[in-house]
Amino acid sequence: MKHSPAYRLAATILHGFDGYRARFKQITFDASRRFRDAAWRDAQQASAARINLYEERVGDTLTRLQRTFDHEALTYCETWREAREHYAQLISQRLDYELAETFFNSLFCSIFHHRHIRNDWMFVYSSREDAAHHSGIELCRQYSVNGDWSQALAWALEEAPFDNAFADLERDIELAAGLLETLLPAAILQSEDAQLELLKSVFYRNKGAYLVGRILGGGEQVPLVLPILHGEGFGEQQGGDPCLHLDTVLTETDEVSIIFSFTRAYFQVDVPVPGEFVHYLKQLMPHKPEGELYAAIGFFKHGKTEFFRALNLQVAKREDQFVIAPGVRGMVMAVFVLPSFRTVFKIIKDKFDPAKEVTHAIVREKYRLVKRHDRVGRMADTQEFSNFIVRQDHFAPECLEHLLEVAPSTVSLKDDKVIIKHCYTERMMTPLNIYLEQCSADERVMVLKDYGNAIKQMAAANIFPGDMLLKNFGVTRHGRVIFYDYDEVCYLTECRFRHMPKSYGNDFQGGGGESFYVGPNDIFPEEFGPFMFANPELRAIFMQQHPELFDPDYWLELQQAIVDGRVIDVYPYRNKQRFAGTIGQLVY
Repeated sequence: MKHSPAYRLAATILHGFDGYRARFKQITFDASRRFRDAAWRDAQQASAARINLYEERVGDTLTRLQRTFDHEALTYCETWREAREHYAQLISQRLDYELAETFFNSLFCSIFHHRHIRNDWMFVYSSREDAAHHSGIELCRQYSVNGDWSQALAWALEEAPFDNAFADLERDIELAAGLLETLLPAAILQSEDAQLELLKSVFYRNKGAYLVGRILGGGEQVPLVLPILHGEGFGEQQGGDPCLHLDTVLTETDEVSIIFSFTRAYFQVDVPVPGEFVHYLKQLMPHKPEGELYAAIGFFKHGKTEFFRALNLQVAKREDQFVIAPGVRGMVMAVFVLPSFRTVFKIIKDKFDPAKEVTHAIVREKYRLVKRHDRVGRMADTQEFSNFIVRQDHFAPECLEHLLEVAPSTVSLKDDKVIIKHCYTERMMTPLNIYLEQCSADERVMVLKDYGNAIKQMAAANIFPGDMLLKNFGVTRHGRVIFYDYDEVCYLTECRFRHMPKSYGNDFQGGGGESFYVGPNDIFPEEFGPFMFANPELRAIFMQQHPELFDPDYWLELQQAIVDGRVIDVYPYRNKQRFAGTIGQLVY
């Protein structure tokens, strides 16, 4: 039977999606092997490869469409209307139908360059607002506690699908049971129907494996995360310990939310039914947007779809307008916000301030670098949009005037619409410089300590932020300091850290008129203090907390460790929570 061009169009896109999903699952399933063998460099490369995979497979499918269909048929919207109907039928029984819809959207936007965004021709809204039926696939395993928390924890760890043995399971269970007794609400702890529930799939990221679920009882529930690590040095030095240990127990919603933060690399985890999996995670973290949860488990493109849908709904409420973001205006980016949506929108300006020696292309590549890299909980994830269209009356007049002035090649008006050719979105945070002006003395000490930790943890991940001014960092609702200005970011190993001469005058002239060369990648940590802090009181607090950041040798030693192949541990929870924390390791 001969199929219509629209049907063949839909079938070709679905074939491309199947290829993407097959390779995605292959990379993801291999995470257990990488964890077993402590193949940490392989894990980093697999994470980047899986991110790159989406655009690669969209590109491959686009090429196939362009070879198969003539240009007129491929750019005729009515063909896509019919193709959308066929596609919805083809994916109607799939467990990953929402991901398939996003893949279809990506091809439509590639053909039409992000124009003609209408639900008639693509999936602006899902073809199934609710799943047609529950899959029936059991995502979790359960255990009735019956008053024996030690035995429940033994079940949780012994039944987990790890190839490596635990070094001292009895010790881990004893420590975990003791901690649970101090953490759990009395209603759960004393409940006769208390139950441990864990997702069958293990969450892998960096050097850790995480068992994720919840504890229920007495009509209450708390999330439960059990981080599993190898022994010291395994995979990086002779005599490293391949055995496993439980590193801590996490039961607070905020702590679990930080582990799934938009500032971290995406988990490698087997997800049998994406929508049901995300629904379960949403019960553990009710305040986290669904788009962020999809992204956290690797489906960042569908996370973007969910973000766009949520934004449309919020804009339609007309609770507020887009306004210029609070804080110091950027030299490279024009930034605006929709306050009720807690999102920042960033547009590359046409002209940069003279101090910035970058181009539009360089800025976009810096953002791609951060997207692919391990963000170690210290760099905000971004979503990239093209031809973003909003009604003019959704903008405050002064905001729109500013955008038209500084980025006329990107922002334009057409009738009553504002057309933004290109922008990035990030989660809204309080700029660190503003936070320091408003916080208490105790909060000031804590946030300055976290500011230094953020710099150290990025450096441990081979990232140097470049511009470390306070205005380029934000503070989340959890009080964590996050970097979000990427136009000068680079790999730490590309930097040349140097000591200052023992004596110098203006323009680095020595007392005898002698000068020395300063290259574009040369960095002098001893000069960080005045650059980072105009306020001497803040500078003194920070230098007392993080004196090593002003020592070139600290940076040189860190560089050498990275060059030697060491993947430095950065844990998404506080050191004091760990059962076997090691002094000097980088933690929250």
